[in-house]
Amino acid sequence: MQELDVPRLTEPPVAGGLADSVFTAVRRTPDRVQFSLSAPGGQWEPVTARRFAGEVLAVAGGLLSQGVGFGDRVAVMSRTRYEWTLAAYALWSIGAVVVPVYPTSSTEQVRDILRDTGAIGCFVENENHAMTVAAAHGPHNPLTRLWQMDQGALDELRTEGAAVDPAYVHRLRSAVQPGHTALICYTSGTTGRPKGCVLTHANLIAECDTLSLGWGGLLAAPGEEASLVAFLPLAHCYGLVVVVSSVRVGVNVAFQPDPSPQALLPTLAAFRPTFLYAVPYIFERLFRAARLKARQSGRSALFERAVRSAVHYAAAEQRGKAGQGSGPGPRLRLRHALYDRLVYARVRAVLGGRVRNAVSGGSPLARELGLFLAGCGITVYDGYGLTETAAAVTAQPVGAVRHGTVGRPLPGNAVRIADDDEILVRGDVVFAGYYNDPAATEAALRDGWFSTGDLGRLDPDGYLVITGRKKDIIITSGGKSISPLLLEEELRGHPLISGCLVVGDNRPYVAALITLDEESVAGWLALKGRDPQEPAALVTDEELLGHVRRAVSRANSRVSRAESIRTFRVLPHEFGSREGLLTPSLKIRRSAVIERYAREIDELYGTRPSRRAL
Repeated sequence: MQELDVPRLTEPPVAGGLADSVFTAVRRTPDRVQFSLSAPGGQWEPVTARRFAGEVLAVAGGLLSQGVGFGDRVAVMSRTRYEWTLAAYALWSIGAVVVPVYPTSSTEQVRDILRDTGAIGCFVENENHAMTVAAAHGPHNPLTRLWQMDQGALDELRTEGAAVDPAYVHRLRSAVQPGHTALICYTSGTTGRPKGCVLTHANLIAECDTLSLGWGGLLAAPGEEASLVAFLPLAHCYGLVVVVSSVRVGVNVAFQPDPSPQALLPTLAAFRPTFLYAVPYIFERLFRAARLKARQSGRSALFERAVRSAVHYAAAEQRGKAGQGSGPGPRLRLRHALYDRLVYARVRAVLGGRVRNAVSGGSPLARELGLFLAGCGITVYDGYGLTETAAAVTAQPVGAVRHGTVGRPLPGNAVRIADDDEILVRGDVVFAGYYNDPAATEAALRDGWFSTGDLGRLDPDGYLVITGRKKDIIITSGGKSISPLLLEEELRGHPLISGCLVVGDNRPYVAALITLDEESVAGWLALKGRDPQEPAALVTDEELLGHVRRAVSRANSRVSRAESIRTFRVLPHEFGSREGLLTPSLKIRRSAVIERYAREIDELYGTRPSRRAL
């Protein structure tokens, strides 16, 4: 059994809650720009600390006038936007509990959350969300208030709040204690029914302040104002911690409700943030977009040489910092400087040109992609965490990134590897339990340790390596236990492949469902001088299948024969969140994909050999 415990950087709070930082900022830096709102003409409307505190106070008063009280649960169903943040801080200011709801949630999912939490009210973004909540309302649901953001509900609350004595709000805020519940945040449900995680003010304060104290220097270059674009779902703990941390330390935040690359990349180029929080999907898309643009401009060979040089350069730097080498040699440094002007600067420009450090979370970032970005001058600090740990519980140490790992335990936390390789964690960020589910809480929390369900190991220097998830382990009919993570990551790294799900549970061998990257395939066809094709035709295109088959063979070279993919099926469409196949943090819902494509999986194991078999 392995175990590593890291001392705290700061002591746990003894009083107060999350909303206190809003009013502390007013006293210290009232004119500091806290948020930047998109305005007509490509401009940005500043929201100062003074304005934000005033609006929080007014909305909090409006909530009190409408009967929301200390300890009440209130849901928020919206995309990532300023109004989400305003509503959350207003609720925390009066001691209420925020219940985040994903904006893509179904009526059934919303009904379960509202019934489970007993939420008395719900903020929604638009009419579609309002209709979903209305359809979810039932006789056992205490919901009596609905505020629709795009219909001016927050303005109405501000107006009503003007009649409420601000001192009353401040008295309620002063009554909030660190151990009080701040969030009931539901898991994304990759392996089963979502559960409500009870996160206290102390959990979130520990997460935010530890990251700020230990990693705050990465947010901007000396002399620059730290800024970022918030686009991750605020209903996901990771996305919410990004914004809460920014409020606590004074980072200027812009919002992009649409996280698709088509919407996000122009926002990054226009706002020019100094730091980036993202998930691996975003970095993968950035890389694919750069590769596709190079191909379209006839610079494909140059780009691929630059990729190899960046990976070798960053790997040599990593070995040098670990005392395992002298770092990049003269020839490699010369090539790197040349490619920096020709390629790497263009990659940085896609993010606005000022990002030099970034964080990746939600799932492990592929080692080669992390090395490439580092070689481009963007160091990605990969971390690991869950909703139950208030986002990150491990992170890469500053200046000592080890790509291929998710870093070391955050200060104030410990990681233990059980005898069956399950990752157990303990510390300040670990949640209080599952709401209204004592049996699940007892199963997950034992002797202060939280059983994550993930598998991993600690390397000799205490860096955590994720090797899989217990519930994802495939056991073939021959009794072979296989973790699909390595194969799936390897295949997703291919330029034409966007997704992969390895299957084989209770089957005689391992197989895979593979999806194609639509933009990359379109570019590939154009370079070949071929006409665009419908997705149904692409899955039987022999030339394209040849590329996929070779990619599978390369992935198989990383594992044993018993673990290798024997056959595969290319699907006509990518896995999508609208179909319920991806979580809001863009991770594959394995059970949903397996259920959706049950017939295709059965065909992979039919008596007739697959024409795509290796």
